[in-house]
Amino acid sequence: MKRVAKPPPVNRQSPVVDHQPPTPDKPPPDKLPAQERSTGQVPPEKRKRAVAGMIGIDLVLPFAIYYGLRLAGADPWLALMLGAVGPLVRIAVTTVRTRRIDRLGVFTLSVLAIGTAVGMFSADPRILLARESWLTALIGFWILISLAGRRPILFEATIAVMPADAATQWEHDWGTNPFFRKIFRTMTLAWGIAFILDAVARVIMAYTLPIDVVPIASIGLLLVMLFAIVYGTKFYAGRKLAADGPQQSSSAETRGAL
Repeated sequence: MKRVAKPPPVNRQSPVVDHQPPTPDKPPPDKLPAQERSTGQVPPEKRKRAVAGMIGIDLVLPFAIYYGLRLAGADPWLALMLGAVGPLVRIAVTTVRTRRIDRLGVFTLSVLAIGTAVGMFSADPRILLARESWLTALIGFWILISLAGRRPILFEATIAVMPADAATQWEHDWGTNPFFRKIFRTMTLAWGIAFILDAVARVIMAYTLPIDVVPIASIGLLLVMLFAIVYGTKFYAGRKLAADGPQQSSSAETRGAL
C-alpha cells in the first residue's frame, strides 16, 4: 500500500506589506494637522502671513483711503476718520474667526476708539494726524516695561516667527546664557526708545507740515525707523558676539540668527 505524501503546510500568516514607515522629519500628511493642534502653536508661516496682513490693512489701507478720498474732493477730517475703518474691520473679522480678541487687538482698538472720540469733538484734522503718535508711544513704553518682566517682548515676538528648531535653541540660550540675555535686553531697550522718538517726530510733523503731506511722511518715517532699528540692532548683536561672544554664545545658530 502506497503512502500518500502529506501536502506541505499552508502558511497562514498574513502577507507582508512592503511599505516604509514615514521618516521622523516627514510626518504623514493626515497626521500633521492633528500634531499642530496638539501643540497649540500657530506655525511660523501663518504668523508671518498674519503680520503681513496686519501691516497691509493697518498701514497701507488707511493711506490709500485717505489719498483716494482727497482726490475725490473729501475733507481732510473725513478722510482721516474713514481711514480707521480698515483696522476696525480687521479686528472684527479676526475676533469673529478666532472667537477671541488678543491683547494687540484690544490695544489697537483702544487707541483708535480714543482717537476717534477726540476727533468727534474737534474739526481740526491735525489732532487726528497726531493720533498715530499715541500708538507708537504706547508701543515704545510697552516694550520698555517688558524689560522688567521675565523675558522682554522683543524676544517673545522674535521666537514666535522662528522655525521650531531655532526657537528651541534660543529658548535654551536664554535660560543658560547671561551674555545672550544681556544682548537681547539692550536690543529691546533700543527698540523702545526708537518707538518713543518716532512718536515725538510724528507730533512735530502733524503740526508743522502741510496736512496732505503728513500721511505719506508718516509712512516714510516708519519705514526709515524700522530699517534703522532692525539693522542697527543686528549690527550691534553681531559685533558683540564677534568681539566677546565666541566663548559665551552657546550655539552657531544663535550667532547666525542675530
